[in-house]
Amino acid sequence: MHITLYRKYRPKNFEEVAGQKEIVKTIKTSLRNGKTSHAYLFTGPRGVGKTTLARLIAKGVNCLKNGVTDEPCNECENCLAINNGTFMDLIEIDAASNRGIDEIRQLKEKINYQPVKGRKKIYIIDEVHMLTKEAFNALLKTLEEPPEHVIFILATTEADKILPTIISRCQRYDFKTLSLNEMKEQLHFICKNEGVEISDEVGELIYESSGGSVRDAVSILERIMITCLGEEITLEKVESILGVTSVKKMEEFLSELKNKNYSNLVKILDQFWNESIDIELFFKDLAKYCKSLITKGELDIEKGISIIGSIFDSLNKFKYEEDKRLVGYVIIDSLLKRTSTPKEIVIEKEEVITPKVIELPKAEKNSSLDVTLEYVSSKWNEIVKEAKKEKITLGAFLITAKPYKLEENTLYIGFNSESSFCKEQMENPIYNDVLLEVVKRYVNPNIKIKYITLGKRKEVEKDDKDFTKKIVDFFGGEIMV
Repeated sequence: MHITLYRKYRPKNFEEVAGQKEIVKTIKTSLRNGKTSHAYLFTGPRGVGKTTLARLIAKGVNCLKNGVTDEPCNECENCLAINNGTFMDLIEIDAASNRGIDEIRQLKEKINYQPVKGRKKIYIIDEVHMLTKEAFNALLKTLEEPPEHVIFILATTEADKILPTIISRCQRYDFKTLSLNEMKEQLHFICKNEGVEISDEVGELIYESSGGSVRDAVSILERIMITCLGEEITLEKVESILGVTSVKKMEEFLSELKNKNYSNLVKILDQFWNESIDIELFFKDLAKYCKSLITKGELDIEKGISIIGSIFDSLNKFKYEEDKRLVGYVIIDSLLKRTSTPKEIVIEKEEVITPKVIELPKAEKNSSLDVTLEYVSSKWNEIVKEAKKEKITLGAFLITAKPYKLEENTLYIGFNSESSFCKEQMENPIYNDVLLEVVKRYVNPNIKIKYITLGKRKEVEKDDKDFTKKIVDFFGGEIMV
């Protein structure tokens, strides 16, 4: 019969417990000196050894060969029964499904019976925070002064939900998630016994996916071993099995971020979208990856924390937007702002590509806007902020945009040569109309907007005739004279 790895490698003595060194040391000392408590409270995340250590205490006080000991023999009848889960004096209660006062009353009625096989009856109440207030109150007196032959071990993942009167009657131990090194040591031990090999990178990925829980990590390892049965376990295969973002993709994204290449960052997100990669999950994985790089000293702490902060500031926005790329654009905007230092932009006026503006008849021209370019520039940040409220992606598209000049009733908004994608998006009525309405509110109801590219860029050095030809070719039409 197949036994899952977690059950197969459940610690049978205190030396096999992964992590929790101080707690293990204290409990071993109490067993060795015969100073065990009548009630324990084990708190901490799931899968870090609370129930395992409770069973080891049961073996320590009931071992037939070595007596009350911190080194149970694992050979006597009692030790073997505890290992197999058949020891009659070890009673495990799931408080999630036995949370009422009636169940606690039944426990109190049976508690006075002497142990059947061992020296002590051990009551392990798992997820004890799920008990009702009435059940807790019924347990109080028994917990304070239990019979000599009884030890209570309460386990919980949410200690803050337990009544202070219960906590005060127990010897409390706070379990922690395992460190990366402790987890890798445990995984390599299991792999060695199972005849498989995993790299440190795979071990780190399993650790991140498990959240520091031993049980989760061993379950993930077993899943990987089954999927890669008879094959080499590579990082790429594990990434695919766990559905996490490839390290190579995150490295590429960070590289473009360091180069402040907005266009390529947007293209990467579009590529993820086309490949059905979860954009929200990508940014969560990126935050974890940055944390890992900071720990290794491979990423500047200030820059890494700035990236993580930008990501988590925007995570809540994903649930409100169907097209996750749009939130991704906003995160890119935030990342570039946080990781950039202001630079003076030198504009070569002779290189400015000014689109042709059709002259309006005199009667239709409005030369009395009564505003200056300096005024528009002073209000620009407010305009962009207001536009983002109307359509959140505008903040991303306008990251490099600045008011360039104001002629007659037309405001020219300039983009640098690397932001052609943003300029093209803003020329779309979907985005242009929103910005125009905001500008009208802040500047003048009669103002118009034009978008221009500043600096050298061959793609924009074409006249309107070439642009018109492209449109005609795209739709397969012809120009009618």
